Amino acid sequence: MFKLKYDTPFSWTEAVMADFDTFLQDHAAAEKKASGMAVSMLSHYPDRRKLVRAMTDLALEEMIHFKQVVKILLERNVNLADDKKDTYVKQLRALFRNGREVFLLDRLLVAAVIEARGYERFSLVAQALPEGSKEQDFYGTIAKSEEKHAWLFVELAYEYFDKTEVDLRLEEILTTEAEICAALPFRAALH
Repeated sequence: MFKLKYDTPFSWTEAVMADFDTFLQDHAAAEKKASGMAVSMLSHYPDRRKLVRAMTDLALEEMIHFKQVVKILLERNVNLADDKKDTYVKQLRALFRNGREVFLLDRLLVAAVIEARGYERFSLVAQALPEGSKEQDFYGTIAKSEEKHAWLFVELAYEYFDKTEVDLRLEEILTTEAEICAALPFRAALH
């Protein structure tokens, strides 16, 4: 997988573990939003058959993840929380350029980077959870899923755009994403 340019420090994981219920609420919201994003993409690009198939599968998978996080929340006697604006995602979305084609490219690559960040951070959560716990197993599985999704978005970009153009734009987005991550405070949230 492509390499993120910012490594999340352990102190982020400490913030998550200190308020794990809030992290679970944020994670549920992120899965729900990811499913909605996939539906939005297939709706906006109905002529891109490979994308439509991939986003249909992704939307369903993200909703299954949402359901799994909700189950953990309910087992812990914690309610879902209101959706909150995600500053990280909002700043990344500001990178979208105008124009149907470049907008699609940017959507695909920003999604890839968000999924790669999810892979990194869910892996950290899995490592911090009690050994052999069902939550540790769950987060290990979720991390692998995020890694797969990151590659899916890059592969879709390669399907519809020149590889050199994709690689150059991905590098730009990765640089900006690292700056965004470095500036955000650590809290019990994915981003």
